[in-house]
Amino acid sequence: MKKLFLLGALLIGFTTVTTAQEIAKNAIGLRIGDSDGFGTEVSYQRGLGDNNRLEIDLGWRDGKHYDGFKLAGLYQWVWNIDGGFNWYAGAGGGLGSFGYDDDYKGKNDYNETFVFLAGDIGIEYNFDFPLLLSLDFRPELGFGDFNDDLDFDIALGIRYQF
Repeated sequence: MKKLFLLGALLIGFTTVTTAQEIAKNAIGLRIGDSDGFGTEVSYQRGLGDNNRLEIDLGWRDGKHYDGFKLAGLYQWVWNIDGGFNWYAGAGGGLGSFGYDDDYKGKNDYNETFVFLAGDIGIEYNFDFPLLLSLDFRPELGFGDFNDDLDFDIALGIRYQF
């Protein structure tokens, strides 16, 4: 009976180890989406363990009469669906700043710094070569005059893994 129990425990342990996903230690690329006009973000992911990672995104916008930036940080948990497909969820926050020149549509100089809380849920595909494609949904709750509401950000991520 003891041998059968030990054999069963080893079999379950082996099955668990063989179905675990591989998260790249580092990944860098672009997150292409839109939330309050910030558009494309430079994105960096750092693997922290077998199934969790940290993602840092920097988006900026620059024009003739305005400029701004947004920095987001998220802690994510990753689960394998099948083969190279994973899904993930996370939470975090960030800060940003946006400003207008006095020539913009009759407005006075305007600068606003804001903070926000963010959630994240998405699906990704990890190719056999070092490319990671993802599609995610990120609701953000902002605090500040420029960004004081709930924004919904949907983006496509393209990252090189190393």
